[in-house]
Amino acid sequence: MKKILILVVFVILLFSPVYASENFDEALEIMQAKIPCSELSDDQLEILGDYYMEQMHPGDLHEVMDERMGGEGSENLRLVHINMAKMFYCGQTNAMPMNMMSMMMNRGGNNMMYNFGMMSGYGATGTIVMIIFWIAVIWLIVWVIRELAKGKESSSDILEKRYAKGELSKKQYQEMKKTLKR
Repeated sequence: MKKILILVVFVILLFSPVYASENFDEALEIMQAKIPCSELSDDQLEILGDYYMEQMHPGDLHEVMDERMGGEGSENLRLVHINMAKMFYCGQTNAMPMNMMSMMMNRGGNNMMYNFGMMSGYGATGTIVMIIFWIAVIWLIVWVIRELAKGKESSSDILEKRYAKGELSKKQYQEMKKTLKR
């Protein structure tokens, strides 16, 4: 499934118009020449990755993504571009972590399920932590409701319970009941 997805994205990107940079002409030449990945330099891979980034985030969005990845000229951005080329051009599905792809596709978000769930890189540990967290929240809600319910008991209810448990004699119960009615 991943290979089909990568192939579809590659075909879409291959036939998309490109106008943003003079480097994109070189990227198109590499793709048209079908140069094997093993023969490409890191500089050529970076050009290809920059091309793919432009296709995914055209114009100003490309600049925003470049800033998110470390800024123009940074080593981090260079590596992102190289890894994108390895993923899309070379078909290396493990070239880029999924959380990086999600961020680039603007799906990263700062929600709890993403940060601690299965997609975050924490795997089973994150899932277990999430389950424990929600069990604790539910238990806390139930406990608060029970405590609030206990506070609504009237003094005559408490008196009847004590008498039913045998804590009070019949005489004590009747005296206390009279006292409460006053």
